[in-house]
Amino acid sequence: MKKQEKYVDKTYRLLRDAAPLSFMLPVRNSRRSPLLHFDEDKGINRPLRYAVNQKSPFEDEQDGNAIVEPVVFEDGFLQVSRTNQVLQEFLHYHPLNGKRFAEINEEKDASEIVEALNAEVDALVEARKLTIEQLETIARVVIGAGASSMTTSELRRDMLIFAKNAPKDFLSIISDPAVKLQSTVQKFFDDRLLSFRNQKKEVYFNLPGNKKRLMSIPYGEEPMYVVTSYMQSDEGVDILEYLEKQLEE
Repeated sequence: MKKQEKYVDKTYRLLRDAAPLSFMLPVRNSRRSPLLHFDEDKGINRPLRYAVNQKSPFEDEQDGNAIVEPVVFEDGFLQVSRTNQVLQEFLHYHPLNGKRFAEINEEKDASEIVEALNAEVDALVEARKLTIEQLETIARVVIGAGASSMTTSELRRDMLIFAKNAPKDFLSIISDPAVKLQSTVQKFFDDRLLSFRNQKKEVYFNLPGNKKRLMSIPYGEEPMYVVTSYMQSDEGVDILEYLEKQLEE
């Protein structure tokens, strides 16, 4: 644990919405509940144990008279006085720190909330600025083939909802140059220039004079991702240009 300039009281909370009325944290290393901290300097796993009469949370630094006491979260929270530095250090190194519980850091929590709100505002602003073409492009990626049958109002509504609920994902999508290509490929299928067969394991041309197989989808791969990747290859660029001309006709 890093040395602190001054000792402070700390509060910890369980990391889930519905915390139990009482949760007892494992306080000693055992087969059932391994409490080990890997010491980077020594290159070994050191067993942890919380003992109220010891000066260290590590068993190898404790004497044989350790008095082990339970550590209990009440209503999802645990208050630890600044005078109990051993418990604070024990919680710092505990394997469940960050997984089952975490220290409450009001400044950090406020900063994360501000960051999330800013991302939401930015996403909603960008969503409102989208043209109809951009709405359709992103909707094909987010919604899929069903986007083609939606009205402009429905598209704008769903994109605003998506931007609000997943702002970082939305901002990532609109800044991704591959999104437009993925949308174009989706339109090839929507307009039946291409079609899937054999449970989406094969892709065929569906043109008046061309019903040949274009490609096979490798086992376990996502079909649309494979087709989009193919259109970016040297072999697929010419086919992409040809199909785009078919869309314009």
